[in-house]
Amino acid sequence: MARKKMIHDFQRMKRDQDQITFLTAYDFPTATFAEAAGLDMLLVGDSLGMCVYGYHSTVPVVMDQMIWHSQAVRQGAPNTFVIGDMPFMSYQGAIFGAVENAARFLKEAECDAVKLEGGVRVAERIRAIVEAGIVVMGHVGLTPQSSGQLGGHKAQGRTAASARAVVEDARAVQAAGAQMILLEAVPPEVGAFITRELDIPVLSIGAGPDCDGQLLIVSDMIGQFQAFTPKFVKKYADVAGVVTEAMKAYAAEVRGGQFPTDEHCYRMIEGEEEKFLQLMGR
Repeated sequence: MARKKMIHDFQRMKRDQDQITFLTAYDFPTATFAEAAGLDMLLVGDSLGMCVYGYHSTVPVVMDQMIWHSQAVRQGAPNTFVIGDMPFMSYQGAIFGAVENAARFLKEAECDAVKLEGGVRVAERIRAIVEAGIVVMGHVGLTPQSSGQLGGHKAQGRTAASARAVVEDARAVQAAGAQMILLEAVPPEVGAFITRELDIPVLSIGAGPDCDGQLLIVSDMIGQFQAFTPKFVKKYADVAGVVTEAMKAYAAEVRGGQFPTDEHCYRMIEGEEEKFLQLMGR
């Protein structure tokens, strides 16, 4: 089993231009698959609100849900760097509350780091969490928790002024002490500029090929989530199709009497059937 990478390994990978592989995971089985596949990092993302619970956005997700899923992922991937995603309103209020919630990911789920959305506006919270001894990943560009203010789930940085704002957010995240940053849904030119500009690893989810690594939502990547597919997603499997066909086949065999057959049934110990029938008065 490979040694778990830590923050200094990701900093070295940035210097050496070795790409960091990054996926979301929400449960024990997915985490075991990801660790077996050799992924560098896993994010227990608040995207589980849509991918697991069927919410229309990430906003309804609460801290307890994030902790439960983070615990499951840690059990499934004990040797992988795991990041807990701080849900909406777990860090936007009082600074002490933000630090306390961040600490829960480490104390209760044994995560290696936390992630929170926003740049300039959350810099003070990032600084406080880092000063508490917690590794922080920032998240700028498209920030789904505040997508209403952005006009929906739309790419950011597509004009010069918007791109400058994303850069300023990224700089603020680094200045506040974050050790990594996630850059979502911006043009590749902006992703490349920020990656060159910052000293910390820059991970891309729809920010082009020139960042220090790539993240995808696992439910998108394996073709499990069907509600919509962002432009930046590449599907590597069709789990929804495979599972649906398997369920159809199962239902057809049950209805047709082909399942279960003798090979799927337990048998009584020899001679016990007759005793059983006698006991039952038959």
